[in-house]
Order: sequence, then C-alpha cells, then structure tokens
Amino acid sequence: MDRSTIASHPQIWWSNGIFFVSVHLAALVGMYCLPPTLVSWPTLALTYAMWQLAEFGITIGYHRLWSHRAFRASMSVRFVLALLGSAGFQGSIKWWCLRHRLHHRFTDDPIHDPYAATRGLLYSHMGWIFFKPTYTRMELVDRDDLDRDPVVRFQHKYYIPLALFFGFAVPPLIGALWNDALGAFVWAGLVSRLAVWHCTFFVNSLAHWDGLQPFSDENTSRGNFLLAVLTSGEGNHNFHAFPHDYRSGPWIHTWDPSKWVILLLHQFGLVYGLRQARDEDYKEALAYMNHKSLGGEPPKEDANEEQDSPSKSVGDSYQHWSVAATKLYVREHPERCFLLLNGWVVDVTLYLGEHPGGASLLRRYAIRPGEDDEAGAQKWLDASWAFDGGLNNHSRAAVKRMKELRVAKIELPEDAGLACVQE
Repeated sequence: MDRSTIASHPQIWWSNGIFFVSVHLAALVGMYCLPPTLVSWPTLALTYAMWQLAEFGITIGYHRLWSHRAFRASMSVRFVLALLGSAGFQGSIKWWCLRHRLHHRFTDDPIHDPYAATRGLLYSHMGWIFFKPTYTRMELVDRDDLDRDPVVRFQHKYYIPLALFFGFAVPPLIGALWNDALGAFVWAGLVSRLAVWHCTFFVNSLAHWDGLQPFSDENTSRGNFLLAVLTSGEGNHNFHAFPHDYRSGPWIHTWDPSKWVILLLHQFGLVYGLRQARDEDYKEALAYMNHKSLGGEPPKEDANEEQDSPSKSVGDSYQHWSVAATKLYVREHPERCFLLLNGWVVDVTLYLGEHPGGASLLRRYAIRPGEDDEAGAQKWLDASWAFDGGLNNHSRAAVKRMKELRVAKIELPEDAGLACVQE
C-alpha cells in the first residue's frame, strides 16, 4: 500500500468512534438534567479530583515514565499510575506509548505521525480517533522495556475492565457516601472523562498551533501557559525538544504540577533516576532561537560536517582511522558501544542511558568486529540511515550531541572488505 492510499482511504474505526461520541452525548444530557447548581459541592470536588488523578496517570505515567523513560519508579507507584491512566480511557500503556514514540520519531509527518498537526487542527485534536491506524513503521519503535514491565503487561491484558471500573464505577460508588451516586456518575464519571480527553488532545492540537518556540522551531510544537495549566504542565510543549527530561521546562517557575508530584515522590524514595537536559544543551538552544528571532539565522547543523574540536571521550586525539585500525580499537574496548555514522566512528557508551529510543536501539547498530559474512567481509551495521531519518527525525540538539561523541573519521577504501548493512 502506498503513501497516498494510506492517507486518502483510511478505514473508519466504528467501535472507537461510537464510544467516543456516546460518552460526549451522555455527558451533555447529564449536564442538562443535572446542571452544576443542582450538584453538591462534594460531587464537584470529586469531579475535579477524578480529572486531575486520571490526568496525572497520563502525564506522569503514560507520558514521562513509560513513553520517555524520564525517571524510574517503584512497583507500587507504577501500579497506581497504571490504574489512574486506565481511568483516562486513552488505551493501554503499551498502545499509548508505542503510538507516542512513533509520533516523536516522525513528528509532523502526515503519514507516519499518528496525530500529525500538519493534517489540520481538528484531525490532530480528535479526528485521528475515528480511523483505524495503519502504522507502517511501528515495527521500528522500541518496545522491549514495555514488554518486560509486569505492570504494563497486566494493565494491557485487563485494560477494558480496569478502565470501566475506575472511570465509570468508582465515581458513583464514592458519590454514594453522600447520597449522590447519580451526580457523581454524570460529573465525576462522564464529564471528567471529557476533561481528561480534551486536555490531553490539546497537547496534540493547540500546543502545535499557538504559543512560543523558545527552544526549537524544527517542528510545530509550542509552549502555551494556558494549556500548561489545563494539562498539568504538558502545555509547555516546545521544551519537548528534550523529550527525556522529567520536567516540561528548565526553570523553577515553569507551571508543571506533574514535575512537582514526581519530585515529591522522589523525596520519599518512590521514584529515582530522574533525567533532565544538560544545562549547556537547553541554553544553547535558547541562544540559537534568540539569535534567529533577531534576524540572523545561524548556519544549519550538518551531521557530515567535520568539527574543530571532536570528542576525546575514549582518550584518543582526533584522527583518520583505517578500517584495520578501527577493528583493532573496537576489539580493544569491548565494553564500549561504537557506531558507524556517516563515515565517523561515534562512541555512544556514555549516552546509552540518555538516548530517548533506549540503549537497546543503539546497541542494535553497534560495530561488532568478528562477525563476518559468507564472503569473509566484516559485517557492520551502518547507523547513517537510521540517524538521517530512517528511524527518527533527529533535531539540531541531537546532531550537536552526536558530534561531541565522535572518535575518529574512518577511511573506507573500495577494497576494505567492509559490508555496511542497513536494517
């Protein structure tokens, strides 16, 4: 199936669409029959609580913990976040994260981005919900960490009963404590689901349409304070140029309740391994965008361009290596992870824990001397295709970081006996 067929003739996802529309209609009828003036204050408070808790399940759990591995959490925290996320009615953790990782791999691509902003405001907000997805590059997305997590497996297996119970059964059960089960079902069940849905979808739509771009303009993501308030911090979307960061902004005054909850859990030792962008990276991004806004656009980063001060991360001075020298060096450092990238040997060992796609993805493309093909040629995976858009649309920041990790320029004569393989 070609690109035009996928884009022009998507299949309607009837079950998804009918459920989505039905909840909206039921909520509207409920609000008409039970307007806020007829609902008790405890019920309205429960409505806000159910909205925020489910939203935290998405922002802290689905998004920052599982999708971007921005921190690690104890089993108990993961279990609670999985239950709260279920109440958001946005699919299982596994389904949500795989789709979101694909969105980051191909942001704004009208074919491969599941909710591309380039396809229009309505489509990116909720139009994509009504069509069965055809993700031709989903197999490229790393999922090993999700498959290993017992909490993710449990929630994926029992997602529907968990979502129905925590989303629609728990609110009236709690409301019955003050004799308002019906009001709690309408407001804390139905109406709060709409709030969770549309606040999350605002990040896909409005946060790509209106706001500031202080960190990057390489895609349509923007930062908007009003959206940040509605989305527990996620509306500061332009800082997602650094997706591995557990925060949605580098400053203490950034509105980000999700970050505050993570820090509170960290104080109690329930979460750990908090990851954040390096100061020099986000400050360089700010300086670049500021310079550009003043009318002088700096030269674009070129992944193939030689740099004046390459990394000395493994203790060697910059030089041109032969294939034989490269094989020898890699053999002498089996504990390190080297990539062949646009004719450069890149040492990504210290970056394994930071890579948004996961360490396993980098290791998949690592140079492995000693693995010969049938003709006796050295079999190395060339990561150039992956880095240059095959697996991800890498940003300026990523290109800059890659340059810092270069070890040497490799000389590849025609008779080198080197077979560079792409996956």
